[in-house]
Amino acid sequence: MRRSLRLLTILGAVAVLASGCASASPAADPAPSASADSLTGTVEVYAAASLQRSFDEIATAFEAAHPGITVSAVYDGSSTLATQIGEGAPADVFASADEKNMAKVADLASDPQPFAGNTLVIAVPAGNPGKVATLADLARVTTVLCAAEVPCGAASQTLLSNAGVAVTPASSEQNVTAVLTKVAAGEADAGLVYATDAKGNGDVEAIVPDGADTVVNTYPIATLTDAPNPEAAAAFTAFVLSDDGQKILSDAGFRAP
Repeated sequence: MRRSLRLLTILGAVAVLASGCASASPAADPAPSASADSLTGTVEVYAAASLQRSFDEIATAFEAAHPGITVSAVYDGSSTLATQIGEGAPADVFASADEKNMAKVADLASDPQPFAGNTLVIAVPAGNPGKVATLADLARVTTVLCAAEVPCGAASQTLLSNAGVAVTPASSEQNVTAVLTKVAAGEADAGLVYATDAKGNGDVEAIVPDGADTVVNTYPIATLTDAPNPEAAAAFTAFVLSDDGQKILSDAGFRAP
């Protein structure tokens, strides 16, 4: 009888120890975490100069969401970028400031999607030394404009033509950033730039001219069919079109497409 009681006691202790080891095992060996993001490498984004500030912010957010990806952006006039892409530049994504220049690379662009809109303002140096108030004033002061072949230039010509104003510019620039730079430096009394470019720039003042709302540039974005990194390109394009991307653009002053 005593042997039986001792045996039962030993067997009970062994059972308790076994149970404890079994219950401790899951805590010592946690379930593996979710698989890492599969996107890697560099995504080459060719984007209109007017997108630089907002796309830099979008790139930072995109890289945070995809740690294996680096965004490399090239900013210039949309016509210049379209030419470079047509000549074989290794771009993954093209974001144009108008649909006309996107159409120039239609054979290379996969299903362009509108993602933003923009209008023009008159930019003058801080203090408005030329006393500019309307589009008509641009004919009497030193004015710089975008070249006619770039989106901001085509929009400028439409806006001026609608107002019946003829302007001989002191210079015709290849992108809107160059126009803004000259105005901010006081090299010109005025220039026509996008509302988003003038927003938040303490070196210039913005005047919204009559008729500005009738001349709206629609910005399309596309993943290129020959993209070196097509998966990352598609993901970047989707991010721009997402709620997060659209909020960044809206905060920068862009209109909804």
